[in-house]
Amino acid sequence: MASLALGPAGPATAGTQRPAPALRSTTVHGLASVTDLFAQRLLLADRVAAAKYGTDTPIDDPAREAQILADVRSRAAGLGLDPDAVAAVFRDQIEANKLVQRGLHARWDANPGERPTERPDLAKEVRPALDRITTELLAALAETERARAVPSCGPRLAGAPGWSAYTHRLDALHLEGLGRALPSVCAGPR
Repeated sequence: MASLALGPAGPATAGTQRPAPALRSTTVHGLASVTDLFAQRLLLADRVAAAKYGTDTPIDDPAREAQILADVRSRAAGLGLDPDAVAAVFRDQIEANKLVQRGLHARWDANPGERPTERPDLAKEVRPALDRITTELLAALAETERARAVPSCGPRLAGAPGWSAYTHRLDALHLEGLGRALPSVCAGPR
């Protein structure tokens, strides 16, 4: 019976521990800094899912989601970014995170031996990490604003997740989440 160990990157099946994500500067040229932060955020979905699994806490939390979107809209304006465009990016992040959580809950329901052995504290452990990534992602969106507005954004974005997927050793579920996280990144024609 495999158990899950919750490490810095989230649960991983025993014997296939994921390494802790390498922290990358948001000053990386191109869109890799953005997709790397998406991957880091998706890996935290494992800890969110573990915190909620087997409790009455639903995956969907419209009040919390509205709070996050209001916060990033406000912070985007302070960075000179379009608040609606930034909110769209974060809406995609939220939906990608929920996709991963639902997938993990289904996996754990089907395979009880893979269920998490620990329940992380959302308020004390997980949300501070999500808040750090939010701050870094806002900075990365500001730094990549020009790159995200040109017609070549879509084709370049198509290649950027490969690095993040490799670096973070994303499985099929997390790769699907990464794909769900991307639609609003490019501001111009794709």
